[in-house]
Amino acid sequence: MPQVIYVIKNVVVLFLSAVEFAMLARAVLSWIPMEPNKYIDLLHTFTEPFIAPVRQLFYKMNWFRGFPIDMSFLVSYMLISAVVIILSR
Repeated sequence: MPQVIYVIKNVVVLFLSAVEFAMLARAVLSWIPMEPNKYIDLLHTFTEPFIAPVRQLFYKMNWFRGFPIDMSFLVSYMLISAVVIILSR
């Protein structure tokens, strides 16, 4: 049984690491002016389920309105990173 938990934990860490990488790619590509394409749409489709709940919470609580940086993106990335660090121990 401990082996199954170990495998599941590593799969979750690998998946969340992929989400972190996709979020970083999305952030870097947002600085480059280009036409939307299927790869950018794929990044948005893959990462938005992790960002949208935090964005909705910020909107509901009226936090960071008018802030020039997307804080929901940053907080989502930090939460995912914290989960990866905790699971990696």
